[in-house]
Amino acid sequence: MAEELIRCEWCGSDPLYQEYHDTVWGVPEYDSQQLFEKLCLDGQQAGLSWITILKKQKNYQKAFANFDPYKIAKFNESKVEKLLQNPGIVRNRLKVNSIIKNAKSYIELEKQGVNFSEFLWSFVNGKPIQNAWVSHDQIPVNTPESEAMSKALKKAGFSFVGSTICYAFMQAVGMVNDHQVSCHVYEKVASLG
Repeated sequence: MAEELIRCEWCGSDPLYQEYHDTVWGVPEYDSQQLFEKLCLDGQQAGLSWITILKKQKNYQKAFANFDPYKIAKFNESKVEKLLQNPGIVRNRLKVNSIIKNAKSYIELEKQGVNFSEFLWSFVNGKPIQNAWVSHDQIPVNTPESEAMSKALKKAGFSFVGSTICYAFMQAVGMVNDHQVSCHVYEKVASLG
């Protein structure tokens, strides 16, 4: 009989969630477009559970041109209306418009010579913060770093990027290692930092 893997408490038993936890969550991501996608998806999560968005991720990728900011920035009002009829995504006008707004803000940063990945990673000095949480209750919902990222993103024109959303994003893309020390992924993720 296979030994039961120990995972972070939030992971639960859904195979999709476990796969995401084991292979994506907390693994450092440096690709600007991947970071843009993840930031937008974390914004879509506001008021919902992450598993809801995770189950819709492929639908989002299809609906939003694989999160190519240059294609999304061209979306017009009729495209928005069409997206609001798409049952595969969260049909919330503010959330749909936020992805378009964020794409335009991403492009504006690039026009200013700002590399999106370097910009985001600067809030953790370019390398993952290695935490050592024993229990899920110890993990914060935001930090001074996520607060600073949130303020900078808002100043740059992004929306749905509050401090708590930014911290969830930082956890997901490996800017912080918030796997619990007992988790079977903790050491692997720590070695990537």
